[in-house]
Amino acid sequence: MKNYLEKVQNHMMALIKELGDDHILRLFKSIESGKMVRSRLLKLIAENETSDLISLSSIIELIHLASLLHDDVIDNSDTRRGKPSINATYGSKVSIMLGDIFYSKAFSELGKFDYEIVSRVAGSVTKLSLGEIVDVRLSEHFNHDENIYLNMIYNKTASLIETASAVGAILSNKDVETYSKYGYHLGMAFQIVDDILDIVASSEELGKPAMSDFVEGKTTIPYIKLWHWLDNNGKRYLESLHKKHLTPDDYNWLLKNLEESGGIRQAKDLAKFHSKSAINLVKDSPELIEIAEKLLSRGF
Repeated sequence: MKNYLEKVQNHMMALIKELGDDHILRLFKSIESGKMVRSRLLKLIAENETSDLISLSSIIELIHLASLLHDDVIDNSDTRRGKPSINATYGSKVSIMLGDIFYSKAFSELGKFDYEIVSRVAGSVTKLSLGEIVDVRLSEHFNHDENIYLNMIYNKTASLIETASAVGAILSNKDVETYSKYGYHLGMAFQIVDDILDIVASSEELGKPAMSDFVEGKTTIPYIKLWHWLDNNGKRYLESLHKKHLTPDDYNWLLKNLEESGGIRQAKDLAKFHSKSAINLVKDSPELIEIAEKLLSRGF
């Protein structure tokens, strides 16, 4: 797998070099590659390594990277994958335009594929953008509707993982619906575990202060569960902390009540449900099962 991911990274580099702009190339090189989960899924599902597979992995990674560049601007994030973010170093305008360049280059390459693959990838990018704008809108107030939040994280996070799994099945003539569902459940578990880690992991592990999501305005599953458990006075107090700088007393109140309410436990149960659902769809693939198990174990 390591060798394959290196080939994908090299192909992405070649695509950026085709732009003929040294500054863009330097910016691309400055971005950490991350775990490349979507490329791992593509390779494991498609199995046979081909030039089309490497190209498609590169396209999906560029799309994911573009979404992160835009996301960092929206969230005013100073770091990304343990390094200063592009917007923190070069400014929001550069981060937005670089994301646009990655999107457009990815779509230029995507046009070489069959209609079904193009349609699925393009559709997931539309969902991603819809999820992003809903995320921005939700950050303006405390959201206590779990369904709205789950639909948002499906669009923003899970849809591209779902698509990577589906197109891997298309390339290898496997059952597309099965692998699409696998990717959906994996993507949902992935985001919910991230939400849990933002609360329970240390600042050193996160690379940012704990509960940063809540301070930025994100009302994730544990907070939604807590809101429904609290009495009216507690609800008002929780809402008053939303998108505010947390004092040590605020932080301790939140952590204590998130644990007592079962908010964290219920979020873990939901992540387990999606992880187990993913595993049940691929019982003949130890590698895909391992990905789901490792993803879940991050927050447990």
